[in-house]
Amino acid sequence: MGNPTHTEVSVARQSPQRPDADEPELDATDGPVEPEVERGSADRSLWDELRIEPVEIALPAGTGFTLRAYRPARDLTPTDVTERDEDDPFLARRQVVETEDGEDEEVVILDEEFAALSAEDEEDGRPAGRKHAAEDEDEESEAKDEDEDEQDAAGDEEVPVFLTHKGRLLLFKTPEALVSFIRSGAPNDMSQLDSWNELSERVEPADIAPLDEDTYELDLVVENLRGGHDTWDPTLLIEAGEAARDLSYALQLPAVLDMLSAGSSLDDLDEALRATVNGGIGGFLGRRRLKKIGAQTASLGWRTIVGKISAVVDWRD
Repeated sequence: MGNPTHTEVSVARQSPQRPDADEPELDATDGPVEPEVERGSADRSLWDELRIEPVEIALPAGTGFTLRAYRPARDLTPTDVTERDEDDPFLARRQVVETEDGEDEEVVILDEEFAALSAEDEEDGRPAGRKHAAEDEDEESEAKDEDEDEQDAAGDEEVPVFLTHKGRLLLFKTPEALVSFIRSGAPNDMSQLDSWNELSERVEPADIAPLDEDTYELDLVVENLRGGHDTWDPTLLIEAGEAARDLSYALQLPAVLDMLSAGSSLDDLDEALRATVNGGIGGFLGRRRLKKIGAQTASLGWRTIVGKISAVVDWRD
């Protein structure tokens, strides 16, 4: 990606006299010169207060601005992908394991085991089989309690939400276009946030100034990986992985989540890159691990990821 480099040009003036300090500086067209705002130097109080942040994402088709926030999973309604998946049946594929109802599993108990179970039941003063039925009920109850605890924990976990609508990521070419959309009241998945209305009233184009760590150059990942181990950019690749995980969760792209899941080859790449950044003996081991990861495999995997994310982007001017 890379933003174009702005080079300041000094304009020679005919008059040797310096302008009065109270007068605005003029450019060659006698118009006021707007001072350049350094990336990330804009006032961040709005974003910190509302717990939303502007994000810049570069894809092969271009660069755009959007918004991201993190909230407890229980407080969010996921984006509706029904219409999106109907338009593109390939996106509807899910790796789901279903259990057929009505299939009974035959359990064979040897005579010796049955005798031992019966003896234990009789010692408890219960008819044979009653004790184990009670134990099964206890185990089911414990399993149910564990599931509820896991669901509660999952509900408390903060997850990403982007400026999306009907399963598509809304990307805007300019800050002005993004602000115009926010103020328009158009439907989107972020409008469920309790701070959305205040954002729509207060945000200005100058506020859309993403921090460096909120700028993701997904368009450079494949080319960087193709260059070979010696040219890999750890910061670029690590940040791209973080963005891809967030986007695939928010956009419900299970195939991408699976490719980046723990134990996958791309996850191994991510861990090795992080180790090299941390340095020390871990960095040494990380570099050794990187050399075992195939550059072609990594680049092909990331090309698939970038392609799947690009396929669900709704570009807005």
